[in-house]
Amino acid sequence: MFVPPDLADFALELARLARRETLPRFAAGVEASDKGGREFDPVTEADREAERAMREAIAARFPDHGIRGEEFGDRPGDSRWSWSLDPVDGTRSFICGLPSWVTLIALLDQGRPVLGVIDAPVLNETNLGHDKTARVGDQPASTSGCVRLADARLSTTDPCMFGGADASGFDAVRRAAKVARYGLDGYAYARLAAGRLDLVIENQLKPHDYNALIPVIRASGGHIGDWRGGEDFGSGAVVAAASRALYDEAVALLRSA
Repeated sequence: MFVPPDLADFALELARLARRETLPRFAAGVEASDKGGREFDPVTEADREAERAMREAIAARFPDHGIRGEEFGDRPGDSRWSWSLDPVDGTRSFICGLPSWVTLIALLDQGRPVLGVIDAPVLNETNLGHDKTARVGDQPASTSGCVRLADARLSTTDPCMFGGADASGFDAVRRAAKVARYGLDGYAYARLAAGRLDLVIENQLKPHDYNALIPVIRASGGHIGDWRGGEDFGSGAVVAAASRALYDEAVALLRSA
């Protein structure tokens, strides 16, 4: 799917706008409130103001585009194009002063993600992926191409997010992998796209969590799908891998539990 250059440039502009809201608040430290639910689900002024800034920019530049964000309600559009926004993916890391939180921005064509930005403001790293274009900053990006689980560097945000058969499946993959690292949220996918991680497995994701990841991983030469070998991202269960062979091996273990 060809993405017009002006929309790709605008996606990066949105990331810069979000940084203006998030970085000063990260440096100063902000209070978090709880959205509610079974576990503490934090939200901060940085989340809200960064999304508000991006929404205002979209409405001003492309008033017919739809907007789907984490913090505010969906705004339907009259165009084939819409935007998916997650202003701070990794709010727990944000409030703990850890640098691995990211801003996720996706451009959707009739509901299908075709461009993704994973921006890590504190680390000053911006992953962009669309069509066959994948880069970190001005440098081309590609996955490691790892094809064997025994050689794979695995990540998930928190193994405690898995329960029952999912926990057994993830543990089987973890034991088969070379090494595992936790707590990176969306930044793990940026590292996969840059060739520094090989496999990310998560569940309970929402559209604003995964929409930006799909184009970034695919453009960098990786494979991303669900836990059953398909592309039912609506299930919230996502596997991203440096190669299709690695994805298939991981999914086989996940499904065997």
